[in-house]
Order: sequence, then structure tokens, then C-alpha cells
Amino acid sequence: MTFNMKQNDTAPSIRANLKDGDGAAVDLTGASIRFHMRTVGGSSAKVDAAGVIISPPASGIAQYNWVAADTDTVDSYQAEFEVTYSDGTIETFPNDGYIRVEVTDDIT
Repeated sequence: MTFNMKQNDTAPSIRANLKDGDGAAVDLTGASIRFHMRTVGGSSAKVDAAGVIISPPASGIAQYNWVAADTDTVDSYQAEFEVTYSDGTIETFPNDGYIRVEVTDDIT
């Protein structure tokens, strides 16, 4: 999946349908979400912030609402959603790679 943004934009929010190995929605009831993003090949996070769970939690939809500093630098990024379940276990989505985020230059 590739998500395209223009530099300094804060909309639209990025959403992901989190699914288990069988393709069923992951139940996010009682869970918390973090969104992580770094430059491709980088080692430090550009974004490490709380995400939100879209209701109903059983639908498995996670969202992150951008702030201006998240998209102020033109670059290619890798992103993921990290879920901490109510029992304390942690699972990261996608687990077989990353969401690609492309921030491209705006004209002004």
C-alpha cells in the first residue's frame, strides 16, 4: 500500500484495515494504537504517536491524524501501526513489510 501526501498537508488521515492471517478483521476492543513512520532506510522515527481506533473496535480499523511536522519534509517513508492489546501483548501491522508513505513537494 502506498499513501501519497503533499508537503505540509494534514489531511486526509491515514487508515488501515488490520487483519489477521486468515483475513478477518482484528478486534481492537480495549486496545491502544501507535503509528510509527521513518524515512526509507532510516533508523530514527519521524513519527511515533498515538493513533485512534475507528468505531466499532471489532472492525479492526486504525487511523492516524497527521500534524504539520509529520509532513514537513519531502521524502519516502515506511510506516506501521502498532497495537497493544488489553492483555499487554503487542502486534504490528503490516507484519510482512511496511506501509509506504510518499510526501511530495508542493508548489508553494
